[in-house]
Amino acid sequence: MRLRWRAEPPEAEDLTQEFFARSLERNFFAQYDPARARFRTWLRLGIDRMVATLREAAGRQKRGGQVALVSLDLAGVERELAQRAGQPLPDDDELFRKEVARALFGYAVEALRQETDRNGKSLHFDLFREYDLEGPDRDPRPTYGELAARHGLPVTQVTNHLAAMRRRFRVLVLERLREMSGSEAEFRAEARELLGY
Repeated sequence: MRLRWRAEPPEAEDLTQEFFARSLERNFFAQYDPARARFRTWLRLGIDRMVATLREAAGRQKRGGQVALVSLDLAGVERELAQRAGQPLPDDDELFRKEVARALFGYAVEALRQETDRNGKSLHFDLFREYDLEGPDRDPRPTYGELAARHGLPVTQVTNHLAAMRRRFRVLVLERLREMSGSEAEFRAEARELLGY
């Protein structure tokens, strides 16, 4: 945004915050259609449209508008909150990467759940949910043997079902990531960073 619109860092931050605030108000992200554009292209066009509209409105205000602009120091508020909590302020790029990963994984989990429901394999998803999604937060984490006993399965079947669900989950994540990537090189770099390959 800074390069495209020649915005100084404070203005770029304000524009970014304004974009996300407007997006939430207008349910912007629900309008995305992957058949029409890549997510990044669609997002960039949405941002460009908003910035052009804001700059046009600012030009009208300079010519006689009666609106008083108030600057919000949201970065200062974030720093103060982080200091109160005794934590370092997270890096914006790192927060964005984590949110993209969270969204990708959330999408893949839901797609996997729907797919297993359609295919009559909801037990497979239940095992994946219990062991891989919820298991790491449990103390102690359930064992394959405990899952087998709970669901009346041999341990080998639990192992096979979990392996199949993990493979399909990775495929769903990578398919979505490919849709969002602008090039094969970008896809490979993102996949390497996200999944380690």
